[in-house]
Amino acid sequence: MRIAVSSQGRDLDSMVDPRFGRTPYFIIYDTSDDSFEVLNNDQNVQAAQGAGVQAAQIVADKRVDIVISGNFGPKAFATLSAAGIKAATWAEGKVSQAIELARNDQLKPAGSPNVEGHWQ
Repeated sequence: MRIAVSSQGRDLDSMVDPRFGRTPYFIIYDTSDDSFEVLNNDQNVQAAQGAGVQAAQIVADKRVDIVISGNFGPKAFATLSAAGIKAATWAEGKVSQAIELARNDQLKPAGSPNVEGHWQ
């Protein structure tokens, strides 16, 4: 399973960022070999619009199965759904904790966006 987590930092001890589209980083974790890579999301942090859709396309290009973040707007959620990617809302701790919750099937995928567009 490939897991994308919105992150405030560049390692597994970083806190999960509650923002999906404007998170500074995504950590992509692969449970098949316990490896991870860090994606810089600079281009979307200050974007005037479209940050959520662009971020969704970035993680979709990495062929992830699930994305974990605190909030998903309607356009980002629709883009992830169209790519067959589950979105789970959780931002209560570290990236490593989010990964373990996903690995153990303890996160329920969201059925809809949980914030309006242009939420920050």
